[in-house]
Amino acid sequence: MARRTRRRRYSPSASRDVASALRRRKRGTLRSGKSGKGGRVTSRKQAIAIALSEARKKGKKVPRKRS
Repeated sequence: MARRTRRRRYSPSASRDVASALRRRKRGTLRSGKSGKGGRVTSRKQAIAIALSEARKKGKKVPRKRS
């Protein structure tokens, strides 16, 4: 029985963006809000959400946000 191949949900470059955001959070340079004027991000989940949102804006392959 042949196994179906799965298509990538996220582009590899989107994954790199997420990794970069997580590093920025660790170093304390990741900030929330419009143009980074908000507070410092300490939550891992929030860091991932920010990274995916930025990737979407750049036009990378990221599924749309669930409403």
